[in-house]
Amino acid sequence: MPETKTPVLETRKLGITFGGLKAVQDFNIQIYQGELMGLIGPNGAGKTTVFNMLTGVYVPTEGTVILNGVPLNGRKTHQFVEAGVARTFQNIRLFKEMSVIDNVKAAFTKDVKYNMLDATFRTPKFWKAEREMTEKALELLTIFHMEDKAELLSANLPYGQQRKLEIARALATNMKVLLLDEPAAGMNPTETAELLECINTIRDRFGIAILLIEHDMSLVMNICERIQVIDYGQTIAAGLPEEIARNPKVIAAYLGE
Repeated sequence: MPETKTPVLETRKLGITFGGLKAVQDFNIQIYQGELMGLIGPNGAGKTTVFNMLTGVYVPTEGTVILNGVPLNGRKTHQFVEAGVARTFQNIRLFKEMSVIDNVKAAFTKDVKYNMLDATFRTPKFWKAEREMTEKALELLTIFHMEDKAELLSANLPYGQQRKLEIARALATNMKVLLLDEPAAGMNPTETAELLECINTIRDRFGIAILLIEHDMSLVMNICERIQVIDYGQTIAAGLPEEIARNPKVIAAYLGE
């Protein structure tokens, strides 16, 4: 449940137009600290477009994205990350030729405590910072039971563990909001169950807000405290999982009636 009356992430009348097509319009959402919220809808409903606006990939045509009371409109993607918004993607985007632990350490960039000269000459300051980042990366990998995979190439991980690594790397940005875009896509039931456990652990341990896009309805209904549904770029329902499950508009949208 929300732990504060002030949303961590909020949008007001958010929308975007591509040419003459209104892909998303009048999208309003509030996500609170420690809350795990679902964003669902049929294929092509605009869910990933919303994520792209929430992370600076797309610039909204109208409306505002607000993080902890501060508008983020006009910022670049890396500035969204620096402000505290992290995400994963439908298609896994790892550094495939880097080790597992180096993938996680790459996300510590904004917290690096040495400069180019320190790195070039391998000063004590460089080694101290590298040890600290390695320890933090191993702590994150431990959450996903992947510490023993630290030195493997990420390309050699099974699919489900690649998904987990992408989430671990997002956590390394020290975010306030984590956006998960279909994290269970392509997973078998066992991997999905493990992922559900990991997401719950993340929420409980870090107290962050999580917004989840997912087509696995059993996962969404089991894990999300609130759900918002969009279709054709507009919100058609919002509420508790049990309310969404019996909402006529939601049922019609998914069944095509």
